Amino acid sequence: QVQLVESGGGLVQAGGSLKLSCAASGSVISINVMGWFRQAPGKQRELVAAVSSGGTTNYADSVKGRFTISRDNAKNTVYLQMNSLKPEDTAVYYCNVDRARTHELIYYNYWGQGTQVTVSS
Repeated sequence: QVQLVESGGGLVQAGGSLKLSCAASGSVISINVMGWFRQAPGKQRELVAAVSSGGTTNYADSVKGRFTISRDNAKNTVYLQMNSLKPEDTAVYYCNVDRARTHELIYYNYWGQGTQVTVSS
């Protein structure tokens, strides 16, 4: 069973920074795409950023130039460095992996439990 353990959320003032981490455990051999989504109260879950196993990245327009996604394939971990945070970045941030391969199974579109990020004005 794959588990995604997220960390790094919290409360920060506008203009500040936070770094989220998400580690996939459970005998994971490889992961195709790792990413971060977020969901603010009353809004739909949206993609923040994603990175492929080859390093190709994709960002939401609202975070381009402020957030940076990276991954450590050896550790099956994805990071999201968030700078110049704004109150509108406040949301629950969810880690997502697609095609996480173990010896027994392939996990598609698999979610973490979420971590709260709150940006005060």
